[in-house]
Amino acid sequence: MRLGINLGYWGAGMDGDNLAVAQEADRLGYDVCWAAEAYGSDAPTVLSWVAAQTERIDVGSAILQIPARQPAMTAMTAATLDSLSGGRFRLGLGVSGPQVSEGWYGVKFDKPLARTREYVEIVRKAMSRERLSYEGEHWTLPLPDGPGKPIKLTVHPQREHIPLYIAAIGPKNLEQTGEIADGALLIFPSADHIEDTALRHIRAGREKAGRTMEGFDVCPTLPLAVGDDVAGLADMFRPYTALYVGGMGSRKQNFYNQLAQRMGYEKEAAEIQDKYLGGDKAGAAAAVPHTLIDQTALLGPVERIADRMQAYAASGVTTLTLAPAGFTLDERISALRAGTEALERAGLA
Repeated sequence: MRLGINLGYWGAGMDGDNLAVAQEADRLGYDVCWAAEAYGSDAPTVLSWVAAQTERIDVGSAILQIPARQPAMTAMTAATLDSLSGGRFRLGLGVSGPQVSEGWYGVKFDKPLARTREYVEIVRKAMSRERLSYEGEHWTLPLPDGPGKPIKLTVHPQREHIPLYIAAIGPKNLEQTGEIADGALLIFPSADHIEDTALRHIRAGREKAGRTMEGFDVCPTLPLAVGDDVAGLADMFRPYTALYVGGMGSRKQNFYNQLAQRMGYEKEAAEIQDKYLGGDKAGAAAAVPHTLIDQTALLGPVERIADRMQAYAASGVTTLTLAPAGFTLDERISALRAGTEALERAGLA
């Protein structure tokens, strides 16, 4: 099992720290450094900045938002980043959510599975440097009855095949991800539940495409906090968990809330959402069960984290992406080093 690092969103007051964390991860032998985007910093700019100041670590988008860019633009960005980084780019895609898609980008959040499938097909075709033509429900290239002609990408990516990941939560999206992608970006993964909540759906998609799980990268992100007080460490992530389970989406359409329900927290997920959407964010955080946080984060001393890493590896995870917590750069670097130590103690390095 390999290790990754997730820098999250740039512009949160720790930008210089984020670069130092990425550089330390590069020195420690972490496999990939991911950057996110929502409606603040964009991922490609951050990744180009990180790639220019690291040597070996891959850089990946977790995620590039599908409603933010035309697929051909995403292919251009991926090819450029792969070329500039010396073949170190990984393309992570996702549909974002209805609030961001419709409120920020002005793109209807409808038929996300079909849109994702077409988007991936166009991106792959463009990156292969074929002349680009496509007829689908959501995109037609070139536009009919106009001056447009099929053209091809002029940039040569470093690699013939840039790894393509999809951020997936729901069963149908997970199955499609197994069918059309090279890896899955997962959030709130529990080693105890990942088979039922994710892997069996991914496996079904792989089988539909006539493939096995061989070579498919199962890549969840977990918060990491090191110390002896497990309960106290878990409390650090109460607001984060409450935001996603309670407030990331509408009452009827919150994928993270639905995931918590599939993990057995139906009553708790409803309470968190009721409080969060009612404006009681502190109450929503207090309502998050300790077990939910502990199951979806790496908490405790190095020995305990090593045991959890063994469980994730046994469950089928191939790249474990860490989001090290800390209020200072030293704390985050220390957590990063503890992740490496734990992987070695687990016998997985």
